[in-house]
Amino acid sequence: MTSPTPLHESYCTIRREPPNQGDLLEGLAQLATSGITGITEVVQAIHREIVLRPLGLYNDKNQRRWNRGLTGRIYKLTRDVMEHSGTGVALSLRTFNRLTPSQTHRPLTPMQHFLIGAINGVAGDHLIRMRNPMALPMMFYDRYGQPQRGEVRGRVVILVHGLCMNHHSWDPGESVGLGEQLLYRQPNSTVLYLNYNTGRRISQNGRSFTRLLQELVDKNPHITDIDLIGHSMGGLVSRSALFYGKQMGHDWPYIVDHLVCLGSPHQGAVLERLGFMIQERLGQMPFTGALSNLLDIRSAGVIDLRHGSVRDDDWEHLEGRRGQFEDNRKPAPLPSSIKTFLVAGTLEKGPQSTSRTMEAIGDYLVSVKSALGEHDNPSYRLKVPESRKAVFYGINHFELQYHPLVRNQVIAWLVPGAYVPLPVQKQEQAESRIEVIES
Repeated sequence: MTSPTPLHESYCTIRREPPNQGDLLEGLAQLATSGITGITEVVQAIHREIVLRPLGLYNDKNQRRWNRGLTGRIYKLTRDVMEHSGTGVALSLRTFNRLTPSQTHRPLTPMQHFLIGAINGVAGDHLIRMRNPMALPMMFYDRYGQPQRGEVRGRVVILVHGLCMNHHSWDPGESVGLGEQLLYRQPNSTVLYLNYNTGRRISQNGRSFTRLLQELVDKNPHITDIDLIGHSMGGLVSRSALFYGKQMGHDWPYIVDHLVCLGSPHQGAVLERLGFMIQERLGQMPFTGALSNLLDIRSAGVIDLRHGSVRDDDWEHLEGRRGQFEDNRKPAPLPSSIKTFLVAGTLEKGPQSTSRTMEAIGDYLVSVKSALGEHDNPSYRLKVPESRKAVFYGINHFELQYHPLVRNQVIAWLVPGAYVPLPVQKQEQAESRIEVIES
C-alpha cells in the first residue's frame, strides 16, 4: 500500500483513467466486507451498552474488560473471518482480472456508472481511505460519454453534476439534454462533462477542479471562453474551484464568462442539518449511542452540504469528521467579473403559496433561499442581481438538470437572442411554473 498522499491531493485524483468492470467487482467485494465488519462493531457496542449500563458499569475500565472477555473475543473472531474472507475474494478477483482482461477490463455501462456514482456520493471518502478501486478520479468526458481527448478551442461549456450523480445524469434519455441543446445553438463550442467523487470534501474537489481546468487551458491555448454549469453540489464545487483558482494565481478564471448554478445549496441543505441533529440526539440517549455511529457512514461531501462549505478552513480545524451544527464557514464571494445566474426549484405550485414547510423543503432537497444565495448574514449572501435569478414552480431537485423550462432559461442566459421555444404542452403552464425575479 502506498504512503498517504497530501491532504488536498488524495488517492482518487492521482488515477487518470475511469474504473472498469473489473474494478467494480473488486471494489464491491471490498466494500461489502468493510460494511459487514462495521456493522459487527456497532452491534457489539449496542450489546455492551445494554448489558453494562443498567448495572452502573458502563465506563472505560469495564468496556476494556468486556473487549478482552469471551464475548469480545467472539465479536473479534467474527470481524476477522469477515475481513479475511473479503481479502480472499478481492485477491481472487484481482487474479481473475489479470487472467481475463478481455472480460473484466471492459468499460462501465451507463447503469454501472450510476451505481458507482451513487456509492461514491454516499461513501466516497471511505473509498479513498481504503484505496478502493471504485474511488472515482476527476476527469472530463465528451458528448459521446468517452474520456475527453484531443484539442479543444473556442468556447467551452462544462457541466458539473451533483451528489451521487455522474456525467450521464444530464441526459434524461427521453429528450435531448442541456449540453446538446447548447451545442446546437453554439455549434462552434465544445461541451464537456465533469465526473468526480462527490463523497470527497467539496473544497478538495474544488482544488482538484481548478488544477484540471488549468491543465485543460495549458494544453489548449486557443480556448477563448469557459462557461460553468453546476447542478446541486456541482455549483458549490464550481464556486470552490473559482475561489482556489484565484488564490493559486491560475489563468483559467479570467476567461470564465458565465457561472450557472441549478438548485445549489449555497447556504446549506436542511436535510443534512436534520441528520446531524438526529445523530447528536442518538449519541446522548441510553442504549442508542452506538446507533449514532451508523450515521457516520455518510460521506464528507454530504456533511459539507450542511452549510454549503466550499473552503478548506471551514472544516480543517474541527475535531472529528462530523463537524458542528453552528454555521462558522468562511465567506467565498463570487468573482465580480463573471456573470452568475442562480436557479431554484420548488414543489410549490405558484408564488401565491405561503406554506412554511414547503418553503423550507424547496425543491425537495434545497430551499429556494439557499439556492438563490440569500442569507441574513451579509458576509454569506451571494451578490447576484435579482434579474439573474429564477424560481421554477412544481419542479423538483433532480428535474432541474433537464426540465425543458429550466433548459430554455439557461440557453436564453448563455446564448442571447437564441430561439428557445417552449414545448407545446408547456406553453399554457409557463407563466405559472416559472418566475424570473425582476430587479
